[in-house]
Amino acid sequence: MQRTLGLAAVILVLDQITKAAILATMPGPGSVVEVTGFFNLVLTYNTGVSFGLLQNDSPWGPYLLSGLALAVVAALLVWVKRQPVGLLPYGIGLVVGGAIGNVIDRMHQPGVVDFLDFHLAELHWPAFNVADSAIVCGAALIVVDGLFEMGRKSK
Repeated sequence: MQRTLGLAAVILVLDQITKAAILATMPGPGSVVEVTGFFNLVLTYNTGVSFGLLQNDSPWGPYLLSGLALAVVAALLVWVKRQPVGLLPYGIGLVVGGAIGNVIDRMHQPGVVDFLDFHLAELHWPAFNVADSAIVCGAALIVVDGLFEMGRKSK
């Protein structure tokens, strides 16, 4: 459990530091800083879930999405406590840190702060942040762990 919570804390701190830096340096939503021919820094607020799905302007939206995220975090922490082996603790640590980072945004910003914009010509992947990256990588580790049962012997 220490590995899981330690990794979650590292992700949470990195996520909040990078978001604070973007908020301090970007002029406002919609701002774009071209970094390379395939990568920009942008400032957007995502009021929905992954990739902007389920966006709405409901005053209850942030609370409902945050409540759901915190319920998932609690379930994941119970799960890792019961199976603290293999890649699972690391995958769950990444997901938990990312989820909490995005919940903090929902409570203190107009939406989740997204700022990483990868593109090919005019085809842009939806903007994302460190927390989103951690959640995706963590989910991948959880799947790999489940497929190969890393660190567990069959009975």
